Amino acid sequence: MSKKYFGTDGIRGRVGEHPITPQFVMHLGYAAGKVLASVSDTRGERTGVLIGKDTRISGYMLESALEAGLIAAGIDVYLAGPVPTPAVAYLTRALRLQAGIVISASHNPFEDNGIKFFSAHGTKLPDETERAIEVELDKPMQTNPSDGLGKAKRIDDAVGRYIEFCKSTFPAELDLRGLKIVVDSAHGATYHIARHVFHELGADVVAIGAQPDGRNINDGYGATAPDQLRKAVIEHKADIGIALDGDGDRLVMVDSAGKLYDGDQLLYVIAKHRQAQGLLHGGVAGTLMTNLAFEHAMQKLGIPFKRARVGDRYVMELLQQQGWQLGGENSGHIICLDKHSTGDGIISALQVLHALRVNKQTLQEATSDLHMYPQVLINVKVNKGVDCLGHNQVKAAVADAEQTLNGKGRVLLRPSGTEPLLRVMVEGEDQQLVERSAQRIAEVVRKMASN
Repeated sequence: MSKKYFGTDGIRGRVGEHPITPQFVMHLGYAAGKVLASVSDTRGERTGVLIGKDTRISGYMLESALEAGLIAAGIDVYLAGPVPTPAVAYLTRALRLQAGIVISASHNPFEDNGIKFFSAHGTKLPDETERAIEVELDKPMQTNPSDGLGKAKRIDDAVGRYIEFCKSTFPAELDLRGLKIVVDSAHGATYHIARHVFHELGADVVAIGAQPDGRNINDGYGATAPDQLRKAVIEHKADIGIALDGDGDRLVMVDSAGKLYDGDQLLYVIAKHRQAQGLLHGGVAGTLMTNLAFEHAMQKLGIPFKRARVGDRYVMELLQQQGWQLGGENSGHIICLDKHSTGDGIISALQVLHALRVNKQTLQEATSDLHMYPQVLINVKVNKGVDCLGHNQVKAAVADAEQTLNGKGRVLLRPSGTEPLLRVMVEGEDQQLVERSAQRIAEVVRKMASN
């Protein structure tokens, strides 16, 4: 059964437009509270739910709405304030609460926002729980009697707890002394956290993208806009640069020359190091977007590799099915299940730095045997409900591109799970051929979508 509101990463949209309105979000809090109270074993105590948010100005409004709805359903609310998405997953587990809620639209612009949930185990809510919440949303909201209302409490040490947790994932016998690191927080949820983690491990840290004003999240900074990071690394003569996205679960890095390294390349560094150390348990999970060169590199190393659907929740599902610990996406979501229950940009960066320190390598040296295939991704706007993939002209354009690539590349078309876009991806050995093929397919999609 398909879900009405929940997408691949919670509920997301433009603020002020359904469903990201205070009325709906209050009802969502109430519905979630009712469901969580019914499925949680709290030994007679009230169900507890943690709320964290990124730095968007709309977070104040949505936090208050969620808080009101949850309290009306008899839930005790714990407010963490602005913290990264993975911090909510960690604190939910650490405080033994029944769920965590993040108010964030991740890498989207500040005009958007969203709501996503974590279970008591710090993982995404199961599909059946999300469906149960949607069923409850279709019922009228009825506030509990006064003696059955919840309470709210602010967690004053949330930031400090999470900083110490991140540091604990880096080997105690290692440090980052002698390294100069530029850290770009995208004016997002890690603005008051990331720099301290790396500094307290010994690095000389230059912080950029760390002055949020409620409107500048992801605006020209962060993992989706790394140009400022490149400039800062070169300007400050830094050894390495780290860019996180607005909610802190995505990572890209640059070396001292300003060269960018995406999620596939960083995952390769971690996987290769762990295999050499005897610490890689099982294989590695990627997605349909993972570069073909990564798959070939895993084959050469003798590491099992499987692809999941695009989205960190599907990478997580594949890891759990296989009993593996390591996976990720080329966008920069990297999951290390031996370190955290969800993807975490800061912790992923620490795993890369661990490998570089032990092997006394730069990023360029650590990835010198990974020859990435040129990959072109074009986002084409399409109206909701338009079946681009089933259109004969689109199918013909894809078939023509595949014939042109002659087995030395891939074509992938997929609808975005969070935006009204069709993503056209082509990769192969020949850069010009890849670009021409992607442009031809995208043009066919545009013409079809405009009719």
